[in-house]
Amino acid sequence: MPPTIQNPVLTGFNPDPSILRDGEDYYIATSTFEWFPGVQIHHSRDLVNWRLLTRPLNRVSQLDMRGVGDSCGIWAPCLSQAPDTGVFHLIYTIVRSRGHFKDTPNFLVTAESIDGPWSEPIYLNASGFDPSLYHDDDGRKWLINMVWDARKHKNPFAGILLQEYDPQQRKLVGPVKNIFEGTSLGLVEGPHLYKRGDWYYLLTAEGGTMHEHAVTLARSRQLDGPYEVHPDNPVLTADGHDELPLRKAGHASLVQTPDGRWFLAHLCGRPVPPTGRCILGRETAIQEVRWDLDGWLRLVQGGNTPALHVPGPARPPHPFPPTSARDDFDTHTLGLDFQTPRIPLAEEVCNLTERAGHLRLRGGESLCSVHEQSHVARRLQHHVCTVDTCVDVQPQHFQHAAGLTAYYDTRSFYFLAITHDQNAGRCLTLYGMNAGEYDEFHGEPIALPDQRPCHLRLQLDGSDLRFSYSLDGQTWKRVGPDLDASILSDEYAQELGFTGAFAGMACLDLAGTRLHADFDYFTYQPMTTVVPTASQATPARTLNPA
Repeated sequence: MPPTIQNPVLTGFNPDPSILRDGEDYYIATSTFEWFPGVQIHHSRDLVNWRLLTRPLNRVSQLDMRGVGDSCGIWAPCLSQAPDTGVFHLIYTIVRSRGHFKDTPNFLVTAESIDGPWSEPIYLNASGFDPSLYHDDDGRKWLINMVWDARKHKNPFAGILLQEYDPQQRKLVGPVKNIFEGTSLGLVEGPHLYKRGDWYYLLTAEGGTMHEHAVTLARSRQLDGPYEVHPDNPVLTADGHDELPLRKAGHASLVQTPDGRWFLAHLCGRPVPPTGRCILGRETAIQEVRWDLDGWLRLVQGGNTPALHVPGPARPPHPFPPTSARDDFDTHTLGLDFQTPRIPLAEEVCNLTERAGHLRLRGGESLCSVHEQSHVARRLQHHVCTVDTCVDVQPQHFQHAAGLTAYYDTRSFYFLAITHDQNAGRCLTLYGMNAGEYDEFHGEPIALPDQRPCHLRLQLDGSDLRFSYSLDGQTWKRVGPDLDASILSDEYAQELGFTGAFAGMACLDLAGTRLHADFDYFTYQPMTTVVPTASQATPARTLNPA
């Protein structure tokens, strides 16, 4: 029996998958938006077991996101490989604004090896987002991307543009043609090109990235069209199926196994009761597909809705060693799970050497800043989990704070922080933002002994979020009420977000006096508790409910 693919294969904020096979190895690149380093690349040998391998955009020269808004940054990367040289190509957008007008410069980096080093970027164009590079069998290379039309009374998702890329000149050349304007599903984006036999196949995303999301397939005998649409379109969607555990199915890419089977990697979301919001963000799942006699692609299991369990390739399972739940900061580099908002943190701001066995953060701007937060965080990837840390910090006044975050973006987060109050002295507070509205949850500040580290804990249980603290790491005391974790979701974001919930460590110094905080460890522990059903769930308190 082949191993079973259990969806989603990449849990927690891993959207817009671009899948690639190189020999016996599979790679998936996913969007990272405003989190640095940019683009997550996961690796597998069997399509069942996956590990985070690398983030290729790790220099500001490749990825400058200082000042970009929430859910801007890296959108929908495309990972491909030149068939003649084996060189890996990564195409990506840095979205710098996402209002009525969108500023969307597109870039290309290359590498001889999947784990780098990756080159300095080549600028391509800025006509729209979701760029993809197609290597044709005649040796020519073609860039496709959706085109954004901001004019009044126009469809902003105006179609898919095609233009040739010349690797010798390192630029786009020749005419630009709109080869596909989409279907009645609307909002055409996320294009990828494939060739099978005499047909070119254009795989796109449509319907928007929420519950109406879908995968559309079209084909043409000519690369530049015209393209005819699949007779049973959409190929994949969860729209209209509220009973499905996987929703938002769309934005996909294809891969063929060595034995000739085909699989479709796509984004999805898992709603959590009672709100139905996807707290972990948009994730990646895999479905098996087949080419029928009429030359069209269809799901092997029938229909066009995503399945939780899919038979994997007929090869022995290839699990990877489990990662430790606890990071004691005993090395000179941050663990791969951690990222920072928008910018890399310089050695003088974030380091693992000044105090052995500790992560030292020097105070930065507020958690609302889009410029210089001192904030190190990782994705929440399980609906039930516990996060612990221990912080040693000596704040001098109310503008100093360091502690544990539950974070979505600059407008929605919670922060359990050690700070200083003129009456309570060194103390613990719990506050947050909800769609830009500030609130506090701790009542009176909780006085803490001076000169003593404090253990902080976050517990996620479905839609409920709880904070607590301990002075000895053994006896824990609650801080504040049960909080609503669902505000940390795409659905709750004011203008529709695209990321997911994070837990992290932050140090704030709003006076600019360079306070430092030392974090002794960080643990992320998935729990076995079952997420409550809608009938069992009790709504938690939100910050200033919208």
